Amino acid sequence: MDRIIEEIREDLSRRLAVAADRLTDRTLTEDPAYAALTGRAELRERIHHTLHQAVEGLVSSARGLPVELDGARATGALRAGQGLPLDSLRRTYRYGGRLLWQSLTEAVAAHDRAALPRLLPGAGALWDVLDQMAEAASEAYRLAEAERAGRDRERRAALLDALFDGSGPVAEAAAQLGLPERGRFAVVALGPGGPGGPSRPDGGPGAGPGAGGAPRLLWRVRADGETGLADLGHQPLESLRALLAPFAVRAGISPVVGTPAELAGARRLAVLALRTAPPSAGPGAALLDERLPAALVAADPELAARLRGVVLGPVLELPAEDARLLLTTLGTWLDCQGSTTHAAQRLYCHRNTVSNRLRRLERLTGRALSDPAHVVELALAHAAAAQAPSPAGATAPAAPRGGPTPAGTARRSPRPPG
Repeated sequence: MDRIIEEIREDLSRRLAVAADRLTDRTLTEDPAYAALTGRAELRERIHHTLHQAVEGLVSSARGLPVELDGARATGALRAGQGLPLDSLRRTYRYGGRLLWQSLTEAVAAHDRAALPRLLPGAGALWDVLDQMAEAASEAYRLAEAERAGRDRERRAALLDALFDGSGPVAEAAAQLGLPERGRFAVVALGPGGPGGPSRPDGGPGAGPGAGGAPRLLWRVRADGETGLADLGHQPLESLRALLAPFAVRAGISPVVGTPAELAGARRLAVLALRTAPPSAGPGAALLDERLPAALVAADPELAARLRGVVLGPVLELPAEDARLLLTTLGTWLDCQGSTTHAAQRLYCHRNTVSNRLRRLERLTGRALSDPAHVVELALAHAAAAQAPSPAGATAPAAPRGGPTPAGTARRSPRPPG
C-alpha cells in the first residue's frame, strides 16, 4: 500500500485539495452548527490537513508503525471548546473517509488502472486509520467538554454562593445567572440525605422558566444540604411544593423576595422554615409564612429548649409512650382550633378520652387550656418539643399544621399529607 501511495503522491495531493473544497462546502451547507461556529478558510484548512494525516496514517500502518493522532486530538478539543456537537464532528470524519477513498481510487486508476486490485486490500486498513482518528478526536472532545462542564459548575456554584451569602458583586452574579434585576424569587432549603442535585428539575444560566411555565430552579449543593434558588416568574409560591413533591424530601421555603440582593436573607428564612419540619415529620415542604410560630421557636434553639423544659418538663419526664400520647393529643387539639370533637375524630377515640388526656396535661403543666396566654405557651412549647431531636426509642409529637378551623366544621389541610 505504501508503495502505491508513493507512486501517486503528487496527483493524490491535488485531488485531496479538491476533496477538501468539496467537503468544506458540503459541511457548511448541510450542517448549521459548523456554519455558525467557523469560517470557510479555517474549516477547509483543517479538513485538508486531516485528509493528509489519514494518508500518512495509512502509510504508517502499512509499515507497522503507530498512527499519529495528535492532530485528531487537537481537532476534537478545539471543536469542544467551540461548542460544536460531537455528532457533527464525527459526521465530517465519515464524509472525509468516503472522499479520501474516492480520491485514492481515482488517482490509482489515472496512474495505472491495472494497479487497482492492489489497492483493495488497503480499504480495511484505511477505515481502521479513520476510525482511530475519529475516536481520538471524540475522546479529546469528551475530555475537553467534561473539563468545561466542571468549570461551568464551579463558576455557577461561586455565583450562587455570592447570592446566598450576600457577598461579592451580587448584581453581577445575578446577571451572569440570567436573573432579572427585579422579579419574584424564593429560596428552597433541603435537609441532608436527599437525592443528588442532578436529579432535580434544574435550569442553567440564561435558561428560562421550566417546562409548562414551572419555576426555574438553580441548585447549590453543600455539606449541610442543598439550597435552591427559584425564579418564580408569574407562578405562585405554592408551586414549589408541587415541584418538590416527587422527590420526597424535607424542604423549607422562604417568602417571595423581589430582588437578588434579598436572596441572602431569603436563604436564612428558608433554613429556618426547614428547621420547623423535623425529620420525624417525614417528607414535605414547609413554607415559612405557614410556620411562623414554630419559626419563632426555631430561631433561638437555646430559648426553645428553655421553653420546652419550663412548660412541658413534667410531661417530658413521663415514660416515653405516655409523653408521646399527651403531646400528640395536645398537637391535634391545637390543630383543630381547640375542638375536642374534631381532635377525637382525628385520633380515632372518644371525645371524653381526649378531654381526660388534656385535663391530665393541665395538671402536669399547671396551665389551663381555657386561658389564651397559657394556650400560647403550650403551643410554642409543643412546637419546641416537635423540633427537638427525639431520644432513642421515643417518638416526637406530631407538629400542628395549617390554620384555624371554623367552629362546627372539620378542618381540611390545604397541603398534601406529609
